[in-house]
Amino acid sequence: MINSNPYQRYQQNAVTSANKGELTLMLYTGAVKFIKLGMKLVEEKNIEGANNTIIRVQEIISHLNDTLNMEYELSNNLALLYDYINRRLAVANAKKDKQILGEVLSLVEELRDTWAEALKLAVPASAVNL
Repeated sequence: MINSNPYQRYQQNAVTSANKGELTLMLYTGAVKFIKLGMKLVEEKNIEGANNTIIRVQEIISHLNDTLNMEYELSNNLALLYDYINRRLAVANAKKDKQILGEVLSLVEELRDTWAEALKLAVPASAVNL
């Protein structure tokens, strides 16, 4: 099936050409986007939309957890944090609680920002000036 939407083609190309670090950043960015959308939908009392959106965030967090390399101590700590985030998302979804979503948002934004900074530091200076 040929996709005629240029934006969707661009997004697909971005995903298929990204390295593992960039894909992780995209997942964090997607989680942030969907948490914010979930908060908006909760505020609008769109129960089904909020439910679907929060489940989407849980799927992203679960994927991040599933791809951890458990040979590193940091991965064990991240697994615990991902578990906490998913438990809080479950409560937020059950209660449609915008405040809990805000708590989770700040955690995921911090993870995203830290990951983005780590990627910047990991890129050799010579690669930046291509």
